Amino acid sequence: MKLWVSTLLMAWSGVLSCVQAEFFTSIGHMTDLIYAEKELVQSLKEYILVEEAKLSKIKSWANKMEALTSKSAADAEGYLAHPVNAYKLVKRLNTDWPALEDLVLQDSAAGFIANLSVQRQFFPTDEDEIGAAKALMRLQDTYRLDPDTISRGELPGTKYQAMLSVDDCFGMGRSAYNEGDYYHTVMWMEQVLKQLDAGEEATTTKSQVLDYLSYAVFQLGDLHRALELTRRLVSLDPSHERAGGNLRYFEQLLEEEREKMLSNQTEAELATPEGIYERPVDYLPERDVYESLCRGEGVKLLARATVRDPKTGVLTVASYRVSKSSWLEEDDDPVVARVNRRMQHITGLTVKTAELLQVANYGVGGQYEPHFDFSRRPFDSGLKTEGNRLATFLNYMSDVEAGGATVFPDLGAAIWPKKGTAVFWYNLLRSGEGDYRTRHAACPVLVGCKWVSNKWFHERGQEFLRPCGSTEVD
Repeated sequence: MKLWVSTLLMAWSGVLSCVQAEFFTSIGHMTDLIYAEKELVQSLKEYILVEEAKLSKIKSWANKMEALTSKSAADAEGYLAHPVNAYKLVKRLNTDWPALEDLVLQDSAAGFIANLSVQRQFFPTDEDEIGAAKALMRLQDTYRLDPDTISRGELPGTKYQAMLSVDDCFGMGRSAYNEGDYYHTVMWMEQVLKQLDAGEEATTTKSQVLDYLSYAVFQLGDLHRALELTRRLVSLDPSHERAGGNLRYFEQLLEEEREKMLSNQTEAELATPEGIYERPVDYLPERDVYESLCRGEGVKLLARATVRDPKTGVLTVASYRVSKSSWLEEDDDPVVARVNRRMQHITGLTVKTAELLQVANYGVGGQYEPHFDFSRRPFDSGLKTEGNRLATFLNYMSDVEAGGATVFPDLGAAIWPKKGTAVFWYNLLRSGEGDYRTRHAACPVLVGCKWVSNKWFHERGQEFLRPCGSTEVD
């Protein structure tokens, strides 16, 4: 098993070296950044040593000149009466001081800057930073973690301590804001205020936080709190132009709201907002069930990238799948052929018409939201020649400290990754119809690195290995 896993990882790593973006989608890919950063630190330390040596020479010269000039300036004529002193003064000003100028002007940073410039072309992008922030927020929602817990790094199964500073939390809130995600903006900006109030030092100011927070709560429909926060902002920074304009706008809206209530002869008092906001409803109908299973709640059954666009059929990236994957051919390595044969012997199905072995590594908060493996598109060209995806064989190639379960919402089943284990299921009934109970998902990886490989068996070639049933529901 160790040989199998290590060989597949080696084959897969060659693909990663060709990819320069979306680091956050693969932990395996992000390890390259660790070594790149270590090299930069070493380069920086070498630059510091050169600068320190240069400054030491300059400091020594300054001390020497300070002692000499204090003596010569005390009796200039008497000092210059000695011909050697007169000569040395001329020499110093004509030769030694220009030499010092050359020393000061030496660009010791050239080597470090050159190294940094080379490395920067492989650095994460804004897209990576936003993706990593979204991943943390996904973990926050799925596993019901509050920002304070994440900020303190108190996650199950963690080996290393990691905490978010005020500026880190502000970056999280700003990323959410720029994506129009005001729900998470509010939570993370409130966390920033909490850490600032606790006395943590930061470059981020309360004015900056209140600027984002006041508008975010307004977007969530909380006019009263938006007005309160804007007043706090104006008191901290009276010259803040946007805050002044927002304050007048919010006061006008509040007055209109009061007049409307009076005109309707409503006696109800204006509610005092509590600052608690509902998570927006999204596109996934079984979101609650899916995330509950990811947390291990309501589980009935226990057991030890790219996707195809449903409209165009083109492979594309999607926010509901956060991973990197590669397809391995049998002749890539003898281990791949042995793995294929092993799956064939276990299932009793032939791999001749199956898809290539796919290896995937899940990144920060890596997930694959609920989906079917079988095609529901009758116009899919592959269905005519190879048939639909009859069955799925999923291998777990690594242990995962927390999260990362494979869940089946309709069955209430959850399978947690354990290195060396696998799960197999049929996607189609014997009639050839899709089995809709097989809708499944890969939960976000909370802590750890998740490696899996899978094989999709197709209908063609399995006619006598898994015969058709006599009824539609067989």
